[in-house]
Amino acid sequence: MAKVKILTAAEAANLVEDGMTVSTNGFVACDLPEELTSALEKRFLETGSPKNLTYFYAAGQGNRDGSGADHFAHEGMTSTVIAGHYNMAPKLGELIMQNKIKAYNLPQGTLSQLYRDIAAKKLGTLTHVGLYTFADPRVEGGKLNDITTEDLVEVVNICGEERLLYKAIHVDVALIRATYADEYGNITMEHECCTAEATAIAQAAKNCGGKVIVQVEKVVTDVDPKLVKVPGIYVDAVVVTENKENHTQCVGCEYDGSMTGEFRVPLGSLEAPSLSPKKIIGRRAAMELRPDTVVNLGIGIPEYISMVANEEGIGDHFTLTVEAGPVGGVPQGGPQFGGAVNAQAILDQPAQFDFYDGGGLDVAFLSFAELDAKGNVNVHKFNGKIMGTGGFVNICSGSKKVVLCGTLRAGGLKTEVGNGQIKVVQEGRFEKMIPECEEITFSGEQALKQGQKVVYITERAVFELTEEGVVLTEVAPGIDVEKDIIAQMGFKPIISKELKPMDERIFQDEKMNIREEFMNQS
Repeated sequence: MAKVKILTAAEAANLVEDGMTVSTNGFVACDLPEELTSALEKRFLETGSPKNLTYFYAAGQGNRDGSGADHFAHEGMTSTVIAGHYNMAPKLGELIMQNKIKAYNLPQGTLSQLYRDIAAKKLGTLTHVGLYTFADPRVEGGKLNDITTEDLVEVVNICGEERLLYKAIHVDVALIRATYADEYGNITMEHECCTAEATAIAQAAKNCGGKVIVQVEKVVTDVDPKLVKVPGIYVDAVVVTENKENHTQCVGCEYDGSMTGEFRVPLGSLEAPSLSPKKIIGRRAAMELRPDTVVNLGIGIPEYISMVANEEGIGDHFTLTVEAGPVGGVPQGGPQFGGAVNAQAILDQPAQFDFYDGGGLDVAFLSFAELDAKGNVNVHKFNGKIMGTGGFVNICSGSKKVVLCGTLRAGGLKTEVGNGQIKVVQEGRFEKMIPECEEITFSGEQALKQGQKVVYITERAVFELTEEGVVLTEVAPGIDVEKDIIAQMGFKPIISKELKPMDERIFQDEKMNIREEFMNQS
């Protein structure tokens, strides 16, 4: 077997030609091949090449600081982008909103699975995920602006059932970040907090006749074959990182071995968050947890649920999972979202989404940006900004129960919390409960067809989705239903005949002490 080529980042960047399709591995600020993408950006800024690239990636990549996907955010450098999430790459989002580049937002999990199907020379990925959402071509087909017209998704009928076909995409170059390479190019990822879809991307590029370039900490003599995520037979070149800032475990964060399995830390050492609207929502959401269940927590407010569960001493009685691959432990937030402290296992992202899509989740906790009278939710595009769906569509499609979390209004909301109640001091400027969502990331109609239980939790009220519509079921102590809820919504919810107060313990500084009642649930 021939020894692998070892190149500089600049030499690797020269392998990318005009018009190619480039894919990168990474999840939010984790696992980003910053040495490679920085060199590619530098080459374009200095020479004007490579230009007219198609950039294809699954999970959101970046830290809103020019890292990750924003290395491709230059007019002329990128002509088309196909991605699962955009919020961490605001410059890329701006180009899309300005109609400077063609762009698609498709479900993150399906894109991660699509790499495997590309590698296997299949026509694409066939799935129920995305039906009747913005990804469905009868709605928008994932297109994000006026200049994007080609359909990448098709509705097909198989065995009398509707499915979506996400069409295969030719991959010319895969850029991957890993830990070590041996002299034959076998790649390990023991210092990464998730492996995402590294293997699948490498296989896709290789079987498309493309090139696989891997950024590593160092080249070593031997690696453990059981740890190899990308075999050397896939790898065309290895780049040893020269700028260590381009190889942090997560952008802006020091290496944390508790997220890689190197060591475990006492969960009691994790700091409990102070009382706030977000923690209030996290507390009420934690009351939806049950022992011995499998759970997914989305980014944002749902991150508080694991903190609350740990604070209440119930965190080890259910299993938290992260779509990036970790199973068990405590999922992390911010730039470390994608990793988990004390994980029991770290799967590849496509495999994690196989489990999600097939109904493996007992309950999913996700954020919402807009909610309408039919129970539809929008998280991917609103207020003139592109956020992206991420794994939201996949997770909602397969979970037995969906709990959607968010404040009732947004933008400058101020509250006073204490003594078992909450008062609104200043209302948020933006209405989140609207008559009809223009963008549908979650279909209430489809959820009802599938028999899913859907709960919407805010800092002052709880709602449930029924065949009749969105029903107000709980109101926080200190809140006036007419003034603080109905008057602040763009539609009038159905008022439950059994309307009850939210638990007062949610609105107190001290612990709720819910462990005993949690353990007695089935």
